[in-house]
Amino acid sequence: MTLTRRTFGKSLAALTLATTLSGPALAEETIKIGILHSLSGTMAISETILKDLILWQVEEINAKGGLLGKKIEPIVVDPASNWPLFAEKARDLVERQKVVAVFGCWTSVSRKSVLPVFEELNGLLFYPLEYEGEETSKNIFYGSSVPDNKAIPAVEYLMSKDGGSHTRFILEGTDYVYPRTSNKIIRAFLKSKGVADEDIRENYTPFGFSDWQTEVAAIRKFGSSGKKTAVISTVNGDANVPFYKELSNQGVKATDIPVIAFSVGEEELKGLDTSQLVGHLAAWSYFQSINTTQNKEFIARWRAYKKDPKQVTNDPVESAYILFNLWAQAVKKSGSTDVAAVSKAIVGESVVSPGGNTVTMNANHHVTKPVLIGEVNAKGQFDIVFRSPPIAPKPWSPHLPENANRQ
Repeated sequence: MTLTRRTFGKSLAALTLATTLSGPALAEETIKIGILHSLSGTMAISETILKDLILWQVEEINAKGGLLGKKIEPIVVDPASNWPLFAEKARDLVERQKVVAVFGCWTSVSRKSVLPVFEELNGLLFYPLEYEGEETSKNIFYGSSVPDNKAIPAVEYLMSKDGGSHTRFILEGTDYVYPRTSNKIIRAFLKSKGVADEDIRENYTPFGFSDWQTEVAAIRKFGSSGKKTAVISTVNGDANVPFYKELSNQGVKATDIPVIAFSVGEEELKGLDTSQLVGHLAAWSYFQSINTTQNKEFIARWRAYKKDPKQVTNDPVESAYILFNLWAQAVKKSGSTDVAAVSKAIVGESVVSPGGNTVTMNANHHVTKPVLIGEVNAKGQFDIVFRSPPIAPKPWSPHLPENANRQ
């Protein structure tokens, strides 16, 4: 066809109309969400599985017709264990990509990096990790535990007869806000129970730390005083692999100096020979080994999605599952993806977790959960040795005097 000025104008108009229909108009037919987890760097060992969990949930809900008659469109970004990059990626998701909610972050430093972005832009972050507390935000919903409903009951267990009657403690952490703040709370609790300063050792190492020989030797020395000693570990990410290997190399057994970890679960154990770590502990609100029909069905569906009969689950996976489904329920309830509408609707909503607990979102944006303590077994799983009833969260720790008038 020969283009005249008139036919060119008609063609241009048609092209403009087609572009408009295939761009913003089609974009309005989906509900965009962001997935903000490290898929590279030191935290990829822990965070990649959470990206997969959200994609699985999106696939399942889209197969049922989506939400509000629209399919959910996940936008995955990789902040690469780089804390300032988390903030940049969060801003891009909310401001440019126009996502209605973001599911992401693992470390507290990543969450602290993005918090002002979500508050400035009035976005929503659903955060699936237990953390140090001392924070609330109208733009964040927290899906796991704080020290008062995880760390403190775990330390009480270590001090109890069933937990070994320990009176001497090593606070071993990665050098950032979660370990340091958690240990400030734990130290205050221990001192309130009569534990002397000389019976508490505190040490921090960088992200990705691998040269554990000297520190594990120091742990052995501190534990040789004749008092029953335990390690409370807030070591995060891939530094756990050489840490546990060095414990094994130096013969630090759970019968001598048990380690209770707050950031090691089934996913992190995959890279370890757990036959040398039997009896060491972890504290979470969920373990894959929970022996219920509901949990077995959850694991089977997860493995079918991953096409891997050995794929593990863990506590952050359960928390991410809970948060996604609470968000979806709030969208349905409110009939909207609007931040204010969803934030109002989600408070009081409940989800039955894979572990069998009814988990409710409280007005303080935190959830009520039990504490479970598991012992590492030779199969890379945890045998549950302690289970608390569900404990209401207190984001502002009552063990810190500065929180006396805070809720």
